[in-house]
Amino acid sequence: MNLLVGAFSRRVVPTSNRAFNCPALLHTLQATTRDSPSGMSSRGSQSGQRGRGSGRGGGRGGGRGHGRGRHPYRPRKTEKENEQSSQTSRAQQIRSPTGDVLQTGDPFPTLPPPPKVEPPTILRDECMYMEMKEIVPIPVDPNSRPFSSLQITLGNALLQGLDNMGFKYMSPVQEKVLTELPSYSSDCLVQAKTGTGKTAAFLLPAIVNLLRGNRPPRGKVAVLAICPTRELALQIAKECEGITEFLPDHQKMECHTAYGGTGRASSLNKFLKGNPTIVVATPGRLADILGEEEVREKFDSLKTLVLDEADQMLDQGFAPDIKKILKYLPPKSEGWQGMCFSATLPPNVKDVVNCVLFPGYISLSTIDKNEAPTVDRVPQFAIEVPTINETFAVLLALIETEYKASPQDFKAIVFGTTANGVGLLYDLYKAALPQFRVFELHSRMSQPNRTRTTDEFKAASSGILFASDVVGRGMDFPNVGLVIQLGLPASAEQYIHRVGRTARAGRDGRAVMVLFQYESFFIKVNKSLPIGAYPTDLTTDLQPYQERIDRALTLVDEETKARAYQAFLGYYKTFLQKLRLDVTRLVRLANQYAKAMGCPEPPLIEKRIVTKMGLKSASGLRIGSRKAGKE
Repeated sequence: MNLLVGAFSRRVVPTSNRAFNCPALLHTLQATTRDSPSGMSSRGSQSGQRGRGSGRGGGRGGGRGHGRGRHPYRPRKTEKENEQSSQTSRAQQIRSPTGDVLQTGDPFPTLPPPPKVEPPTILRDECMYMEMKEIVPIPVDPNSRPFSSLQITLGNALLQGLDNMGFKYMSPVQEKVLTELPSYSSDCLVQAKTGTGKTAAFLLPAIVNLLRGNRPPRGKVAVLAICPTRELALQIAKECEGITEFLPDHQKMECHTAYGGTGRASSLNKFLKGNPTIVVATPGRLADILGEEEVREKFDSLKTLVLDEADQMLDQGFAPDIKKILKYLPPKSEGWQGMCFSATLPPNVKDVVNCVLFPGYISLSTIDKNEAPTVDRVPQFAIEVPTINETFAVLLALIETEYKASPQDFKAIVFGTTANGVGLLYDLYKAALPQFRVFELHSRMSQPNRTRTTDEFKAASSGILFASDVVGRGMDFPNVGLVIQLGLPASAEQYIHRVGRTARAGRDGRAVMVLFQYESFFIKVNKSLPIGAYPTDLTTDLQPYQERIDRALTLVDEETKARAYQAFLGYYKTFLQKLRLDVTRLVRLANQYAKAMGCPEPPLIEKRIVTKMGLKSASGLRIGSRKAGKE
């Protein structure tokens, strides 16, 4: 492949000759379908263009990317500063809580410094646009055990990195992993909720293991962490950089990321040229790049494999990619450590566990078996809107009603059904709710904008985030007191994951879903979900809200409305049977949606898109080119 840079003399066994022997996961794969109704996938994603872009694939393209340049490198420490941060003390042997014989002061063997090289291309290679803000530590009980109590185990440099990020006390999952693992190289299955500090719980043992002399040759990947979303990958990488920031030069570790939505060739070249010690990746992109022999060579001395949010990865249909990844990696018999973190342990997760962990692995859990799940603790309500035309006005009334009931630090997430639908909601309510700080986050935005929005909403004390399921689970946004779901969720699992964005870290929260008439079946077929009627009838006296919506819609451009219309058709086409509609009635419903958006007539759709959606037999569509402006 002419895009790859670098030559390697060591021969790698062809992938086709490397057998994948994991019956449990193969069984899971047979029961797994990759394509979800929501169309979410790590493959084929397109980053947003400057402006609004043209979009592809049934109107699901188009973003609002406005890149703002690059963030400069943070100045490297001088040798003198590094010497001061790496203090040593008497070489007395002491047994650590994990049973290993260690030195006091700095427990890690001092290795000869490597040859001088250029400053490493770390996380910032792909994310130089990111402002390296302070990572918000997980709220913990001040009576919790401090990280400093593990000074012998962790060493001064890692403690300094933790302290610099504000991590002074261990969360329950961090304390359990760091003090109860027999060895930091032990295989483990850890059950813990999202947003509880799992990242440090798996990074610290893996990093300590390398610092004790178990580091592979230079240029080889030692630690691989796989997670379901690019936002979570960036979050893990940022935390990794913070933890390792104060390591002396000869122990520095490069952290690379691999995820969809970025230029494959450029990031691949940087990876091959670099010296990656730790890699954080999403399954789709990782499975893709591991198809290159030069990339596989980098992983042939793997020491630790981490699966983070394992249940979510399998829920999203990533089992085929995980199977492919395991086929490309060295066999488990070579002794690499496996660490699996998951909030729940359904059968498909246990199947993967049996392929990644040795028999006799350590099981740890921080979930109280007597504690009700989030979905049972959060008050949940539904509003049924008589017609789709009133949806926008009802949502406006709902937001203002909830704000009046709890105005202090009002922070909410509004989930839409499609990325382009979310783009419309953002433009609309930014105009209709000027008194609020409004954010958008969806898969059609450029990666720099997605990262910037994630950081800004995390740091915000109040505001409203309009989002697709890129934040359905795995991302931790502090202090979200309200989750609103506008439109039909793809599944009960998706509904539950969204509800889980509120009432985190012991705080209160509420969840409300807004459905139009045809969507109300969701509540009837999911009777086990504790969803009650919203206590206030918001469908009466909508005229003042509708007038504000109508004014705001004049500020939303027609192309945004056209994309939302096309995405509406594509999304609800997958639910025809449940909605009890045929394609003609679906088009009629979509045309009502277009009218609700203020369109004088239904937007044009290209003939090839109509064919791709399977709507050729439907009447009521306007087929033609929006660019040409004619049918």
